[in-house]
Amino acid sequence: MTTDIERIEEQLTQVQEGEAWHGPSVREVLAGVDAVNAAARPLRGAHSIWEIVHHVRVTEEGVRAHLTGERAPEEPEWPSLTDTGDAAWRAAVARLEGSQRALREAVRRLPEERLHEPVPGKSHSYWHELLGLMHHDLYHAGQIALLKRGL
Repeated sequence: MTTDIERIEEQLTQVQEGEAWHGPSVREVLAGVDAVNAAARPLRGAHSIWEIVHHVRVTEEGVRAHLTGERAPEEPEWPSLTDTGDAAWRAAVARLEGSQRALREAVRRLPEERLHEPVPGKSHSYWHELLGLMHHDLYHAGQIALLKRGL
C-alpha cells in the first residue's frame, strides 16, 4: 500500500525532475538554458530565468526547514545577480537540484501522522504546504517555458 508521504514524494519528483502528465518539470524546462539566456529579460518587467531558479530554490529550502524544524536560510527570494557567467549558472542549477533532493529526503523522513499537523507558526498543515509548493514550482516552470520562447 502506498502512503500519502510516498505519493507526495512521487509527485514532487515528477514536478521537479520529470515524467509528469502535466508537461515539463522544472528540470526539463531548464534543459538547454545557458547563462546568457538565464540572465536575459525577454519580457520587460519580468524576472529572468536565473532569478526564478533562485526563488524556487529559496522557497523549497524554506519548506524543507519547516519539515525538519531547522532554521530557514536567510536569503532574499529575488536577488540581484552579480555573477552571470557559465560557472555561476551551473552552480545555481546544481544548488536547485541539491535543494530539491534534500526536500524530498525531508518528506521521506516526515512521519505520516505529522502530515496533517499545522506547520509551526502557520495556519496550514504540512500537507497543504507541500501541495502548495508543487503548485508554486509548476507555476514557475510555466514562466520559464514562456521566457524561453521569448529568447
